[in-house]
Amino acid sequence: MALEAVARIDAVFDIERGINGLPTEERHAIRQRLSRPLVEALHDWMRTERDRMSKHNPVAKAISYMFTKDRWAAFSRFLDDGRICLTNNAAERALRGVSPGRKPWLFAGSERGGGRAAFMYSLIVTAKMNDADPQAWLADVLARLPGTTASRVPDLLPWNWPPAEKRIAA
Repeated sequence: MALEAVARIDAVFDIERGINGLPTEERHAIRQRLSRPLVEALHDWMRTERDRMSKHNPVAKAISYMFTKDRWAAFSRFLDDGRICLTNNAAERALRGVSPGRKPWLFAGSERGGGRAAFMYSLIVTAKMNDADPQAWLADVLARLPGTTASRVPDLLPWNWPPAEKRIAA
């Protein structure tokens, strides 16, 4: 059963490897055509297999866990949005520069300070992932934000933010 599950999931990952780097609209269309039927078949297969097992079986418990609290909806969300990755590998790689463990976080000062540090790491990594210099992006956003209307705030997000040279040239 485990081999069958891995084979089904790997088929979805094969599609993802093939569409990695394509524009979001293309990724979405390909996912609808190729991945959605595989994910729906995986869903049906898992339900059928779970129903054939004892509810005390550890595999049945794991499958049931996947179907509780909208976990399946969260897992399959990538099918509805071409911007969403199937995995969080990019985010994990981006955090490699952050020291794991307890000691580095002692200097956050408090739980609130830790939350602020996590927020700042998110901003910095998001800017880097969008080829923006985090310091330049944040300085520009903080300078422009007071004069920006709410409808123009999305223009300041790292994936929409042009470097100063491009703004000046425009």
